[in-house]
Amino acid sequence: MGWKRIRAVYEVDSSLELPYRFSATELAGNFSLSSNKASTLYQYLHTSSKTYESYKAQGIHILTPFDNDYPSRLSQIYDPPWVLYAKGNIDFLHTSSSLGVVGTRTPTTYGKEALQYLLPSSINKGSAIVSGMAKGTDTLAHKLAIKEQGRTIAVLGSGFHHIYPRENEGLFNHMAVNHLLLTEYPPYIPPRKWQFPMRNRIISGLSDVIFVSEAGERSGSLITAYQGLEQGKEVRTLPGSVFSSMSKGTNKLIKEGAAPVVLPEDLLQ
Repeated sequence: MGWKRIRAVYEVDSSLELPYRFSATELAGNFSLSSNKASTLYQYLHTSSKTYESYKAQGIHILTPFDNDYPSRLSQIYDPPWVLYAKGNIDFLHTSSSLGVVGTRTPTTYGKEALQYLLPSSINKGSAIVSGMAKGTDTLAHKLAIKEQGRTIAVLGSGFHHIYPRENEGLFNHMAVNHLLLTEYPPYIPPRKWQFPMRNRIISGLSDVIFVSEAGERSGSLITAYQGLEQGKEVRTLPGSVFSSMSKGTNKLIKEGAAPVVLPEDLLQ
């Protein structure tokens, strides 16, 4: 039951009750599923209440578009997640200002120093920092928000039982209590390559402005930037040396119309 299938059901039945009424055979016929997949789905639908209670005991909030706590920013994008799993302070989903920060997993000294110079002003003025807890830029952005006693949200590309990267276990545990972890994947889902581009649309969707610090020509950060543009978000980026491979992507974004960031106030909305 991918996003498109659920959307099709929702347009017919906005309560999403139909799948619970169908037999396994009816699920297969109505949703073009194999008999094995239909049987698995049937079993899942009729045991989900126990699963819900188990997640609740682990401190995991489950949010859907039917809940008041579901972020309004995500309701406005084309393909919002049908389910969000959250750990931490879900009030962070409703901050008046949010700044998405993405960039390379191998930031240069220039990139690191630029983040330390540019971000604190936005953090201290109340912007929640949204990123993906990847190595490099994401991790630096989360840690800067924590250091400045601000607010930060990490959108993960796996379930909570699979901390990725493993080196961020300490950061994960701290944010699970004091900030906010978010994913559209159930706790048991491990990280898979294709899940991270999907994750990026949530980062951009939760952000009012998206800041790309450094990015190579084929960086995943550019996916977040372009998804943000499709969602109507403003993209701003750090200009870099024409000789740096880590600035090829960001300089390209500026050439295409992204606003360059050279002062902390350039990030303020």
